[in-house]
Amino acid sequence: MQRLAQLCIRLPVFASMIVLSIVVIGVASYFQLDIDKHPEVELPTVSVRINLPGASPEEVEVSITQVIEEAVNTVEGISELRSNSGQGTSIVVATFNLNRDIETASQDVRDRVSAALRLLPPDAQPPVISKFNSDQSPSLSIALVSARPLRELTELADKVIKEQIEHSPGVGEVKINGALERAINVWVDPDRLAAYQLPINAVHDAIVRQNADVPGGNVTSGMGAPVRIRDVGWAEDGTKEQRSSARLNGKPTVTLEIRRQSGANTVEVINGVKKSLAQILSQLPPDVNLQIIEDQSGFIYAALHEINTHLIVGSILASLVVFLFMRNWRAMVIAAVAIPSSLIAAFGVMWALHFTLNSVTMLALVLMVGIVIDDALVVLENTFRFLEEKRMPPFEAARAATADIGHAVLATTLSLVVIFVPVSFMSSIAGRFLYQFGITAAAAVLVSLLVSFTLTPMMCARMLRVSNFGTLGHGARSRQGFYRWIDAGYMASLKFSIKHRFAVALAGLAVMAL
Repeated sequence: MQRLAQLCIRLPVFASMIVLSIVVIGVASYFQLDIDKHPEVELPTVSVRINLPGASPEEVEVSITQVIEEAVNTVEGISELRSNSGQGTSIVVATFNLNRDIETASQDVRDRVSAALRLLPPDAQPPVISKFNSDQSPSLSIALVSARPLRELTELADKVIKEQIEHSPGVGEVKINGALERAINVWVDPDRLAAYQLPINAVHDAIVRQNADVPGGNVTSGMGAPVRIRDVGWAEDGTKEQRSSARLNGKPTVTLEIRRQSGANTVEVINGVKKSLAQILSQLPPDVNLQIIEDQSGFIYAALHEINTHLIVGSILASLVVFLFMRNWRAMVIAAVAIPSSLIAAFGVMWALHFTLNSVTMLALVLMVGIVIDDALVVLENTFRFLEEKRMPPFEAARAATADIGHAVLATTLSLVVIFVPVSFMSSIAGRFLYQFGITAAAAVLVSLLVSFTLTPMMCARMLRVSNFGTLGHGARSRQGFYRWIDAGYMASLKFSIKHRFAVALAGLAVMAL
């Protein structure tokens, strides 16, 4: 690294191009990064959901849940298996060890469930097997606003709105809540049914047979008379039993929850759906309107705006602190350049590793504002010292200062990397959430090391001047004024600590105990 610094001092264009190239890559990568609320983490959990309409929880437990549990329990690598049996619904959730490949585990669960289907009741609906994702909340929720009956709103939501939204890029699922679905209800009179000496199952089976398309061939009719629905009861064009409810401003309504596909850009999916809504509105009756009641893109934009504000304010404050102590605007500029150079270059690493702009990665960049300036500050301060105390020419001061603290800067940077990188490889769910945090922070720190050995010494050699500092007789300029008060206070506290060693040690132990 010291040889690189010496080379950059002699070749300013070379130093500038090194830093400029990684900054350009970072800027280009920034516009290619997806924007998300949180990092997408695939949890090691697979769920199996099977519905048995009309069944009690006890019946579901015996006929479905226990069968699926016995089948799934044979899959390798399960750390926890739990189930829930409700009214007409069975849910079995298998949590696997973190080192188990979730794709393979999911396929194994599918195979076991498929083999157990023959043991389930004939009326059981097909199983729904899904993997858990860290962000399963709806990206966008829409409510229908109208005075029309719920049944009509349900028809519009299902036949018009849902079908068109599902064709939007990146949409994975559209779920309707508060629906009142149309159904043909058959009401059977038990007295009439008994008069024909028919069981209730005979009515059910007859309706099922009439709804099947089967080639009949040649049929010879007998002399028996058919028994029609009107003979034992009546049918009505009604609705199914309502299983969910949605209200807007205290009034019943129908809502649609839109979830994105795995890996899709949340903001792009939401923007695509919003564009589709304009076309959908033209196909709806005039008295039906659509209202967005939940929009993750607003939260994402607000969070990113807040973080960007902190980045800018933090960079300005860090630069002002440098100016406050060194009292030299040239030194402030040299130190301040390291902040945007390091942070922008980190976007290139994020893009290469398929990271997203989310709360975790942006938090890492915010925390790095005060750290990425450290390496450049050490090189700058040491160059200051050679200029002030030894009155060396700027070029010689930059060379000597970089060689003097090169190993210390390298050791400091690597110690930070050693702290952040292991965070990304913690063997826990938290480790998976913080994976992007540790890598992003380590990338920014490593880029700051490169900047401190390329751009910083080159700028010190060409921007700092001996004439900017006080004479030897009157003391260094950066050691005067405000700094003298800090220096005097520090020396007083240091003398007190040395004189009262036992009391200081005892106070330190007390702080640690608390």
